[in-house]
Amino acid sequence: MAVVALVSAAALALHVGLFVLIRRWMDRDLALSFAGDDAHRRDYMLRCLRRAKAEDVKRRDLPAWLERAAAECPARAEPQASA
Repeated sequence: MAVVALVSAAALALHVGLFVLIRRWMDRDLALSFAGDDAHRRDYMLRCLRRAKAEDVKRRDLPAWLERAAAECPARAEPQASA
């Protein structure tokens, strides 16, 4: 009986761990989908994702929140060519 309880608890812990890990990956992928290939925007969107987590933005509100944050992304200053 103890073995069954132990294995069941271990399986439950594994599933919870995988669920949390996959949710984090999905949130990160969502944030990066608004960034495109620009490294500056990627860093900005990952900072926004951290800010959203700190502000306890609800999961259902996260896509709209990140979309607004992406629209507010400051333009990166282009490096000036030296003559």
